[in-house]
Parts: sequence; structure tokens; C-alpha cells
Amino acid sequence: MDLPCFEWQQHVKQKWNRLTPDQNKHFVSLLDIDEVFDFGLSQVSKEDTDFLSSISKRYPVQKDLEQATRCKEKGNANFKARDYTAAALLYSQGVCHASQSSEQLSLCYANRSAALFHLQLYKECLCDIDRALKHGYPSHLQHKLQGRRTQCLNHLPDRLEGLNQPKQGAGVKVEGVSSGNREAKLPDSHQHRYGSAPVSCLSPHVSVCFSPGKGRHLVANEGIAAGEAIVEDCAYSCVLIPGMEGGGSFGTEERLCHLCLGGTLGSLPCEGCSYARYCSEGCRHAAWESHHRLECPVGAELRAAGVMSQLALRMCLKAGLKEVLKAREPTRDEDRVHKPVGGKVRPGNAGSKADAENVAPEEDSGAPSARYHGDSYLSIYHLLPHLSGHTPSMRYLWSITVATLCLRLCQVGPPPTSWERGGACDNKRFQGQAGEEESGVWIQKLSLLGSVVLRHLLQLQCNAQAVSLLRDTGELTAVQTSQEVRIATAVFPTLSILNHSCYPNTSLIFRTAQPGSPKPRLDSGSALITEPRLDSGSGLITEPRLDPGSALITDPRLDSGSALTCSMCPAWVSVTVRASRDIAPGQEVLHCYGPHSSRMGLCERRRLLQEQYHFLCVCQACCLEQGEGPGGGGGVATTVAHLLCGRCQGPVKPGSEGWCVCKRSSCAHRASRSELDQKLREVKVQLEQAVDLLETEKPDQSVRMLQRATSEADLFLTETHPLQGQLADATSRAYATMGEVCVCVCMDTSFTKELTVLTLSFCVCVCVGDWRAAATQLERSVVAICSQYGEDSIELGRQLFKLAQLHFNGGSPGPSLSVIPRARRLLSLHCGPHCPEVQELQAMEDCLQGAL
Repeated sequence: MDLPCFEWQQHVKQKWNRLTPDQNKHFVSLLDIDEVFDFGLSQVSKEDTDFLSSISKRYPVQKDLEQATRCKEKGNANFKARDYTAAALLYSQGVCHASQSSEQLSLCYANRSAALFHLQLYKECLCDIDRALKHGYPSHLQHKLQGRRTQCLNHLPDRLEGLNQPKQGAGVKVEGVSSGNREAKLPDSHQHRYGSAPVSCLSPHVSVCFSPGKGRHLVANEGIAAGEAIVEDCAYSCVLIPGMEGGGSFGTEERLCHLCLGGTLGSLPCEGCSYARYCSEGCRHAAWESHHRLECPVGAELRAAGVMSQLALRMCLKAGLKEVLKAREPTRDEDRVHKPVGGKVRPGNAGSKADAENVAPEEDSGAPSARYHGDSYLSIYHLLPHLSGHTPSMRYLWSITVATLCLRLCQVGPPPTSWERGGACDNKRFQGQAGEEESGVWIQKLSLLGSVVLRHLLQLQCNAQAVSLLRDTGELTAVQTSQEVRIATAVFPTLSILNHSCYPNTSLIFRTAQPGSPKPRLDSGSALITEPRLDSGSGLITEPRLDPGSALITDPRLDSGSALTCSMCPAWVSVTVRASRDIAPGQEVLHCYGPHSSRMGLCERRRLLQEQYHFLCVCQACCLEQGEGPGGGGGVATTVAHLLCGRCQGPVKPGSEGWCVCKRSSCAHRASRSELDQKLREVKVQLEQAVDLLETEKPDQSVRMLQRATSEADLFLTETHPLQGQLADATSRAYATMGEVCVCVCMDTSFTKELTVLTLSFCVCVCVGDWRAAATQLERSVVAICSQYGEDSIELGRQLFKLAQLHFNGGSPGPSLSVIPRARRLLSLHCGPHCPEVQELQAMEDCLQGAL
């Protein structure tokens, strides 16, 4: 929920409508964010804070002993049914709802340890046993825990070694990580201000430049090869999106750490509320010190205010008072010398001259927003808020929301240590008088806090990133199916300066990272994807994206040939930007904000970008489409290009007054667009029904319905139409699901239930479905995917990966060996050469070549 809840929006709308004409005129004329916030603060009364508190009751965050008991009982039922994952998650809910002094807390920890034991998570089980004993587990039952502890230790090869070692927390120093065969470290200038860990870094092959029309942007100063890593950036701040399905009946807030976004079945609760939970003590402590100390008492109100409001507040709290004051000060000479616009941002090049063609001298001399500030808070603060670009009613909604939250925070108590960090305050907006009470000083400080939070809130409309998790559905089918689950909203200091293109030259790869830990291998964490920019309620992004600007899965390491390595990240999500094609010297580095040329027409893309990002897109793709004439501007020509004449099966062209005309003069058959649209809708309905049948384990019926739908589609759609690709992909899944499951143990084989290679000596072979029929259908899907997304797209790479699996499982070594190199090239290009898919392809290839 990015915007505030509906009830709060309506409440603020009524206040907006009650403004007098003079008040409305005055507010619309305000061009300073401080003044906008002060106006909102003057409009807020106790009635507003009470109303926000009343509607926030639907988002309870208090500890609830009865709820803890119910969760434990549901967990017991799932445990008896041997659904240990669901049981562990339910016990975790019980842990979160139980108070620290209650017996239910120890019982839930103990029961969860049993579920974790059956899931073979032995170290996690041992941790829960210790927690249960620490919180007063009944003495007459402790022998059960001791017996379970002994069993866990028998399963651990290292026995007690490392179990009592303290976990790393935020700020733990890591000197460097291996990158390929070389040891790579970042220069000192990239070290994190709260420790020695670098947060973000740029390739030495790019420069940060500025121009009045483009603002800050990245430009290649040397040639960049396709697949090369360009940017490694860590989120400055991130907020988990509550209520989004994370698989089954459990949402992301039950499955993921609320700080690092890592998946966990043994979460640690906040001791003060029932909502926040973490994967480790390090994450819990870091969150408390950074922001949760202040968020905890008003957690319900923050959820009612929306994710954007919470993220804006969290950004400010993380920065702290000193950094906020520093960002608000006039530009200093040392900042200008350190990071000149237009020059290289890598160390040792601080004295480079700005490009006269790209840099506006008057901007370079004074405007902080015209310079690159690395991974510091200055980079976040000086993102453009586009105050005048937001509608007056939206500005009023945000100002009232922030002001109301500030008044609620006044009722909570003094500010957290994170906000006070950095020394005395010297800003006239909240300088206290001698002898002033502490609460009064905090109220004045909240005035500054509110103004800065409002600034961030406005910035986030154009700079927030929607992070999604690509989760395998777990279906027993050879054609991998995955579900995109949006899990968080984040903001990145360096990624935010990349400009948009509807046909970008980069791919974005996201991953999670725990505080103070080295960059994990992907198979030990979550694979993430992203919509490059966030829909803020404008309807910009309405469907899961799989376009080339958003590559899906990657190994977080950079390849050995890369010039940049980030050895450690704070407890947030991080991103690697890779070149998706060769970038020539002087060419701008671009990524897609959402509207992609492979998904929508020119007019629609430009409208959406103008509404949310306040610019008219003139990228190469838009200019090319504009040159195609009126048809290209609306996407009509692109759609018609995939249609066939219903009489002779020949190509058609757009005619006048909503008609499509056959290009063959001997036919000249006409069909109305409304008629063709109706046929498309009918086929889509059949596709949806067939997928429903497939998900309810009725593959035979699904295949029959898909065959009928495909026969109808063949009458008026070319093989390259996206709907043909969807039909073929679904049919492939259905064929792969048909048949009986036969589990066997074999030697020198490489099958698992999802066709994932385990080893070459021992594995589980699952004989499911008609592999060759499934492969034939997937080959049809590959044709449509290639036409829609391009020969170098990540979408094509993933389809080829699935096709290689099918051929491999179907005992067709020749076709499989022919597909593997193509799939490996594309996955390496977008995800890096060490991603799990590439490793799996290599294992399949080695197995097949060894068998030939």
C-alpha cells in the first residue's frame, strides 16, 4: 500500500474541499517545501490525530496473548499433518504476539524448534532451544529440548564449532571478497561512513555528468562490453510491503526479515510490537537503533499512512540530525572539489575537468543537485522533489499526512538515538531556548523532521524502486513456473541518477544482504527482481514486468573481469546494473522506469511517464516509433503486424475507421478491429480457464482447452503474437505435468523434480509428462518471446533455459546441447556468469557430453 489507506485519503480530501478560496490559492502558490509542510501543520488538529489512530486499529501491532495461543494451536495442527513449514511460520506468529514475560513465548520457541528440526535446519533449531530455555520453558518438559539438542548436534558435522560464535552485526569489517581468481577491494573513498564497508561503487568506465535537460546521469567514458557490471549500489533505505502474498497463506511480513528482506522460518520478534520481525539479532538491533525505536509505538499509524510515508520517515531517521543539517547547508567548496559534475567519480580523478557540453557552469558552481555525492545522504537529499509537478491536492495529502504523523510522534516521547546522532543542533527551525522543556525541544525538532520527510515523500514518487521476489511455485512440472511477488519499496542513491529509456541498455539485478555479512552466494539467499520505478498510484505499472530492463536472477558476485566489487552491504537490498548490450564511449547508461517498448505503444508510454515522472520521453525507441506515423504512436501498427486475414491467412494492414484490410490485393478482405478484439478476449478467457485447470491438477482437461484456444488463435494471429507465446507456454506446462510420477535412485543422472541438476553421481529422477510434446510447444513460445523482447533479452534466455531442461529430461541430448549455449550466453549477459542457472546449464552440458 504505497498511498495512505482509503479512509485517510477521504478524510484529507474533505479537509481540502473545506479550504477557503484564499487558503487554496495561498497553498497552490507555495513553492518551498518547508512552507508547504508548515501550512499542513497549521491545518492539523487533535481531531486529525485521533482519526488516524482510530482507523489504524485495523492494523493491530500490540502483543496479544490470546492470538499467540491460537497461532500455537494452529501450528500444532500443521505439525501433526507434517506440514512443518506452515507449522514453523505459525509458531513464529505466536512468538511475535507473545509478550516477553509470558510462558507462551517459550512454548512457541520450543515447538518451532521441533518444526525446524524436521526441516533439517539444525542450527536454527538449536537457537530456538536456547531461546525457549532462556524465556522460562517449563522445567518438567526441558528433557525434550535436551534430547532434541543432542539429535541436532549429531546431525551437525562441526558439532559445537561455530555455534556459540556471535553473529555479525551492522558495521562489522570485512576486508574484501574474492572476485573470480582475484582479490578486489574498493578504494578508501567508497567506505561506508558507519564503518569500513563500501555501500555503492561505479565502474571506472563511467562518469557522472550533468546537463540542464537531463540532470545527473551516467555516461560511458570507455567502451563497455555487454554483460559487464557498471554499478553496484545498496539501498539507502527499504520498507517491506505488508500483506503481499509470499507463498501460500502467509504474507511477506511473516516470511521475510523486515530489515534485510532475507527469508527466514525462525524469525526474532520486536520486543515491543507484534509486527516487526527479523532474521537475526544483528538485524533486530540494527533496525532498533536505526529507525524502529521511533516507529514501534506508532506502527499502526504508519501502516495506515502507507509504505511511502514510512519509507520517507525511515530515510530521515537513518540519516540523523547531523546529516540532515549538513544536507540543508549551502554548498561547500570541499564538496565541489571532491565530486565534480562531469568528471569521473572514481578515486584519483577528483580534479578532472567537467565536460563543457554537458555541464551548466552556473549549476556546477552552486547547486548540490547538479553534483554526484556518492553513497552519502547528500545523494538522497538532493534528488529532485518535483514539487510543482505534483497536483495541489496530492501535495496537500502528503503535507497533512506527514504533519499528523509528526504530532503523533510528539506524543510518543523523545527522539531515537539515530535522529540525535551527530551532535548539537544548530538550525534555526528548532533552536530551543534555555530552560525549555525536553518535549518542547522535540516538537521543534519534529518541525524539521516533518519538512525533510515531506521532501523525501515527494522525491519517492519518481525515485522509489519496487522490489519483487521471483519465487518458484513448487509445482511438479518440468517447465519451471515462478510467481513474481512484490515485497518491498526501496530507494538507491546511485541507481536513482540513471535516466530512462523505453529500450534500455542495462539490466538490473537485485539481492538481499544481512547486516555486516559478506555478499552471499545466490543459492543462500533470495533471488530478486524489480520494476525499475514504482507505481505511485498513477497506474503506471499494472502487471509483473519481465522486460530487458529488469533481469531476473543473478549471482551477487561480479565476474572476475569486472572492475568493481562491493565487499559488504548494510542490511538492505542491493542492485547490480549490467550492460545488456555493448555501450560505446560517450553513450549514456540508461534503464527502464516501467513503460517498455516491447510492452506498450508510444502514446501510452509517454502518457504514463509524463504523469508520474514529469517528462516527455524522446528516447531512441520513442523517436523511431514516432517516425512510423500515427499508427506507430498508438501501438496500432505493432498490434496489426501480428494479425492474419481471416479469409486467406495473409498479412493485414490498418485501414480507415477501425478496419483491418488484407494486404493481398487478390483478397482485400476487411475485418473490424472490434471484432478482432472480441476474438482476442475470447482466446484469453480460454487461456485463463486452462491455467486454472492446470493449477487444480487437471492437465488433461487443460491440454484440450488449450488446443481449442490455439486452433482459434491460429486463424487470425501470427506465431509471433504474444498471446500465441502464452498459449504455447501454458500448453508446454500442461504436457510436462501429464503422466505418473516415478521416483528412483540412479547413477550418473541429473534429474530432480524440477529438472534441477544436483550431482552427476546420485539424484532423484522424476518421470513426469510428455517431455517431447512439451518441448515442441515451448519452441513455439520461444519464437513469440524472441519477436516480442528481442534476441538478447532475459526473457528469451529464461525460455531457452526451460527448453534445455525439457530436452535434457526427455532424453534428447542433441537438441539440449544446441540450446544450452544460447541460454548460457543470455543468462550470463543479464545475470552474470556465476548465477545458478548458468551453473546448472554447465552441469547438464557436462553430463550430456560425458554420456555421448
